[in-house]
Amino acid sequence: MMGMIGFIAYGAAAVACLLAAWWVAAKATVKRTDRSAMIVALSATAAWCLAIAALGVDRPLGLALEIARNLAWLFVLFRLFGNDRRDESVRLVRPLLLVLAFVELLQAPLIVLSFDPAFSREITLSVFQTSALFRVLLAVGALVLLHNLFAGATTGSRRLIAWTCGALALFWAWELNYFFVAYLSGETSAELAVLRALVTAAVAAPLAMGFSRTGVDLRFRPSRAVTFQSLSLVLIGAYLFAVFFTSQIAASGAGDLARVVQVAFLLGAAALALLWLPSHRLRRWVRVSALKHLFKHRYDYRSEWIRFTHTIGHRADGGRSLQKRAIQSLANIADCGAGLLLMPDEDGKFALAADWQWEELAVPAEALPHELVRILERQALIIDFGEVREGVQHHGELSHVPRWLLEGTSTWAAIPLLHVGKLVGVIVLGKPQVYRLLDWEDFDLLAAAGQQVASYLAEQSSQDALNEATQFEEFNRRIAFVLHDIKNLSSQMSLLLCNAERHADNPEFRKDMLVTLRNSAEKLNIMLARLGRYSQPTGVIHESFDLAALARELRERFGAGHPMRLSDNGPCRVLGHREALMQALVHLIQNAVDASDQEAAVALECRTDGLRGEIAVVDTGCGMSAAFVRNELFKPFVSSKDGGFGIGAYEARAMIRGMGGRLSVESRERAGSRFVVSLPLAAASKLLEGKAEKPDILESEKV
Repeated sequence: MMGMIGFIAYGAAAVACLLAAWWVAAKATVKRTDRSAMIVALSATAAWCLAIAALGVDRPLGLALEIARNLAWLFVLFRLFGNDRRDESVRLVRPLLLVLAFVELLQAPLIVLSFDPAFSREITLSVFQTSALFRVLLAVGALVLLHNLFAGATTGSRRLIAWTCGALALFWAWELNYFFVAYLSGETSAELAVLRALVTAAVAAPLAMGFSRTGVDLRFRPSRAVTFQSLSLVLIGAYLFAVFFTSQIAASGAGDLARVVQVAFLLGAAALALLWLPSHRLRRWVRVSALKHLFKHRYDYRSEWIRFTHTIGHRADGGRSLQKRAIQSLANIADCGAGLLLMPDEDGKFALAADWQWEELAVPAEALPHELVRILERQALIIDFGEVREGVQHHGELSHVPRWLLEGTSTWAAIPLLHVGKLVGVIVLGKPQVYRLLDWEDFDLLAAAGQQVASYLAEQSSQDALNEATQFEEFNRRIAFVLHDIKNLSSQMSLLLCNAERHADNPEFRKDMLVTLRNSAEKLNIMLARLGRYSQPTGVIHESFDLAALARELRERFGAGHPMRLSDNGPCRVLGHREALMQALVHLIQNAVDASDQEAAVALECRTDGLRGEIAVVDTGCGMSAAFVRNELFKPFVSSKDGGFGIGAYEARAMIRGMGGRLSVESRERAGSRFVVSLPLAAASKLLEGKAEKPDILESEKV
């Protein structure tokens, strides 16, 4: 079974090497000095794989072709040093390559000796171990040369030979392990021999890729999660290998030493697990150490930015405020467990605005002195309290850092939050899980994140100011409506006073005057109550009332001072808010009276079309242009009358819309205007509601 698997594996490796050689010979797009050597090495490797597949691992032809394969790869290594024209390096490595080639050529007499039947088993084993030791030396030398090649190459040469060096490093590392195990065990493992073929097939693709322009520009950048998981697997493998190797050595001795060694390893692993799993600090220390030494940049900027935006933009944990989320977003970057946010108050003094998991720290009323605030704002300085405690300063800030920030060792850093050059806040972070001084990566990342946090806080402050201004604007709008109503009352009282001088002796006039005065008093009494309704025009309570009766009441109110004409087709009960509609119609009628001549009557027309009730206010006054109706009529504080407030039509439409009605306008200059208010009929609304409920009733009857 293993022979069949080996045949397939070595056959596949031979095909892979031949395809790679063809690609380098026919499709290569990068000119390199090792191209011919690479073709020869790949061809020799393919021939060796075919021999192993056909004859087996330990046959003279396969062993001889293996010598040729290794010599070819040494020549490739020699040619690689010439890609960036490092003549000095080529001259220095030539003697070492010759020594390695000589060591490899010593395999020839060893092959002859290993197949001589005159030698005993002990001598044959010694010959085999000597051959394996020579191969170990060859692999070590090749790996040393590869390291020197890549470490000393220029930037351009590194990009050119990166894939080739990586593939050869994998190839020689496997050869080292394969022959080292063979040396220790005294024989070759069939399973490892199969894996050897798979490794050979695996390195063929990157070797060919190194001669392609696409491959040169391609970079393999594993994520940090993959790197950590791979590192964990390597450590586990190293641990198991150490257990096996030590046990084998101990087994060669006397007694049960191997069993004792295995138990010792088991106890050591258990003790490490007991210390590792519960200790958050130890895990943090290992993570920070690995990041420092495995990566060019300690932070995974993509992951940090995703976590930052998720923290500051997601209101979890019972709806934390933006200020608390701002602190946590910066604290998470440096693995800090607590933080404070200092922001300017109304007097411009920086005080505590919010804290995150740091309630026990006593913060004075004036948290930061003015001099330190100026330094933070001008220099965008991130303060490292570890440096401050050691007496290190950068911009004269040492004497201005308040004492409460330096007492104890709980504070770690202060990050200024700058928005358009202005300091909008300062975040003070507590010590991280693994204490360290800040470095350039901390400064850069925290400064960028601090600017982003500052923009969020500035936007929230602007939004709060806008909401406050909106509330004042709403209040001013209500006051404007009140002033408009007062102006209308003043006009009515002035007209009443003018008529009283001429008709004071008329009993009918005195009767109408009392009615008008009573209505005016009632209107003044309810004016303050109406202020609350203007802010919620859609929250009115709908009621059923007769629109025709309302029209007659309006005719009686205005008929004493101006000619009024009413036409209707009988009772018309609509849904709405009678008081609000009365107020809106008063605005419209008063505007119609003001726009008409003294003798020209204002018409009120009330009718129904079966679904909606309408009341129209028609005058024959000066009228309005189409542009004015379209662009300015319902715009607040724009009026066509001298001394007008310009909010009557705006207020009327707002109240009518609030009760579910519509207000339409038709007007022509010097011909007059027609305002039509439309409201749903009470009977039609009930009918529509009944139709909406009927399907549910039928469905319930079916059930």
